[in-house]
Amino acid sequence: MKNKKQNWNIKNSYIGLPPRLYSKQLPEKSPKPKITYYNRNLALELGLESLTEVEVLDYFSGNRMPKGTTPISQAYAGHQFGHFTMLGDGRAILIGEQITPKNKRFDIQLKGAGKTPYSRLGDGRATLSSVLREYLISEAMYHLGIPTTRSLAVIQTGQKIYRERIHEGGLLTRVSSSHIRCGTFEFVKNFCSKDDLDIFVKYVIDRHYTQIANSKNSILDLFELVMNKQIDLIINWMRVGFIHGVMNTDNMSISGETIDYGPCAFMNTYNPNTVFSSIDKNKRYSFGSQPKITHWNLTIFATERNGLLCFLVFSNYQIP
Repeated sequence: MKNKKQNWNIKNSYIGLPPRLYSKQLPEKSPKPKITYYNRNLALELGLESLTEVEVLDYFSGNRMPKGTTPISQAYAGHQFGHFTMLGDGRAILIGEQITPKNKRFDIQLKGAGKTPYSRLGDGRATLSSVLREYLISEAMYHLGIPTTRSLAVIQTGQKIYRERIHEGGLLTRVSSSHIRCGTFEFVKNFCSKDDLDIFVKYVIDRHYTQIANSKNSILDLFELVMNKQIDLIINWMRVGFIHGVMNTDNMSISGETIDYGPCAFMNTYNPNTVFSSIDKNKRYSFGSQPKITHWNLTIFATERNGLLCFLVFSNYQIP
């Protein structure tokens, strides 16, 4: 008899970090889950192609976890519309990191998986329409050659979600090289110790930028790499008319991937003042403001909350 092919190769490196950076959290179970879409091409890349339909439904509805994993929600902070606040995964739970057959590491995250310690007043759930939207736009971005998180599965949970009206509940399985954000650094700098910050910076370098692991000035090199990835990302957005809509610092990924598809869109008629967030009254995150906001976010990434420089003398380092 042939051995059953192994699907999951899950690691949990993030739980080796200081415990203030996350909370252990199981997803809430879905009462009547149904598969709306399963991205089999992405499953093949991840080494999950031999999951059965029942397994897909169980794992990506939150009703079952891969053996040996420790699901968590990540803590982070951020500047939202210019104002600093404590945040965190209010409706997302990280299953773990899948190691692919090509030895690449990808976060597998359930978005809309229920309340977490960071949910505040939210219900932790997502609507089916919103997760379908993220699936469609993230896959469009991927096939346009733009770095992005991707969507592995869309599950209809069988729950009713109450917003401005009643919606069908949905759960998105999101895939990313990590979910570490500019806002994660803000959290560590403001709420953790200097030792925690040193551990976290080393983790980020080891995970994303091993080429600078032995650098004499790894902090400056890290900033330059993140900066250049963000510049390239915004250029890609601008060339296709993409408007993110809410470029808060917590929505800027350290890996240079597009993350957190909310009120986003592709602009059909050119107008640099176009916005896609109903609360963006001052057009802070308009299409034409995206390069300026990237500069602002990177300034925050380089500094402490009180303006003291954390990584480098920012005034002597010009963004092209």
